[in-house]
Amino acid sequence: MEGYIRQGCIRIFALIINVSLEAKAIARQQQSFTRINESIRVPQVRLIDAEGEQVGVIDTSEAMEMAEQSDLDLVEVAPEARPPVCRIMDYGKYRFDKEKKEKEARKKTHSVQLKTVRIKTANISEHDLAYRLGHIRGFLAEGARVKVSMRFFGRMMAYKDRGREVMEDVAKKMEDVAVVDQMPQMEGREMSMLLRPI
Repeated sequence: MEGYIRQGCIRIFALIINVSLEAKAIARQQQSFTRINESIRVPQVRLIDAEGEQVGVIDTSEAMEMAEQSDLDLVEVAPEARPPVCRIMDYGKYRFDKEKKEKEARKKTHSVQLKTVRIKTANISEHDLAYRLGHIRGFLAEGARVKVSMRFFGRMMAYKDRGREVMEDVAKKMEDVAVVDQMPQMEGREMSMLLRPI
């Protein structure tokens, strides 16, 4: 009996989630839809002409006539305003420019990467440190931010000061290609520092 009740609750919960997701998708779709020409169904609009000058609040039919006379479209650019703001322009060009800007914005958000370079111990040899510095330089040259981390195991917690010295040495050797975003700090048993390319 409990199994049937539990299954029923799960089905109802799944149905609620599904309806919620569909509603969000529809809202997103409506939000991305730009109304033009005959799809603008408000009695009055605030009009901006093809030269970018404000005409003022006029009847929608009059605004559509003005757009038709100049062989352009009447595009709703600010639907949330009262009355909505419409502009006379070439809709195809407007949509192309808008998509291009969105694409560039997406590129910029994905371009920043965070790479991690782990230094095994505070008593690192010069050769091993030089090897790690080479990796850090390479990542910074690619434009990525670099997190330099060092873990302290067991008795190594006694050498936190030596670890901080190593981290500061790394920051000093990277001065020509990086800026320290976050100074070395302890997080549990791990000390980390964040470098950003210049």
